[in-house]
Amino acid sequence: MALTDVRVRQMAIQRLQMRKAARGCVLAICACFGFAGAAGVAQGPALAMLDRLEPGLWEVTPHGVQSSAAQLCVDNGRKLIQIRHAREACRRFVVEDTAGAVVVQYTCPTGGYGHTKVRFENPRLVQVETQGIDNGLPFNFTAEARRTGSCGR
Repeated sequence: MALTDVRVRQMAIQRLQMRKAARGCVLAICACFGFAGAAGVAQGPALAMLDRLEPGLWEVTPHGVQSSAAQLCVDNGRKLIQIRHAREACRRFVVEDTAGAVVVQYTCPTGGYGHTKVRFENPRLVQVETQGIDNGLPFNFTAEARRTGSCGR
C-alpha cells in the first residue's frame, strides 16, 4: 500500500511540473506575439494600398456578366472592401496587406460576411474579388473598379 501512495505522489508531482512547463510556454508565446504586435505598429498604417486610391466616383463593372455597372462614391479605398455590405459596420480581419493587394475578411452584425481581395493596378483602377453571404444568400464575383470622375454633391 505504501508503494501505491508513493506512485500516486510521483504522478501528482509530474503533473505539477508539466503544468508549470506549459504555463512557461504560454507566457513565452504571448510575449512573442506581444512583441510582434508592437513591431507591426511601427510598419505604418494598415491597408495603406487603399490610401493610394484617388477619391471620387468609381464605377464597379463585374467581369463576365452582362449587367450594368454600379457607381460608388469613394472617399477612401476601404469602401471597396464591403461592396455587398456597404451600409453595415462589419468587423474586419486583415489577411494580406501588401503594396499590390489587400485581402480582408469581415463579419457583419446582421449575419452576413465576406472575403474580399483588392488588387492595385494604378490609383484610378483596381481589380476586386469578393465572396460571402448577403441576406442569407451566397455571392461570388470579380469586378473592375475604375475612377470615372468626381462625386456629385
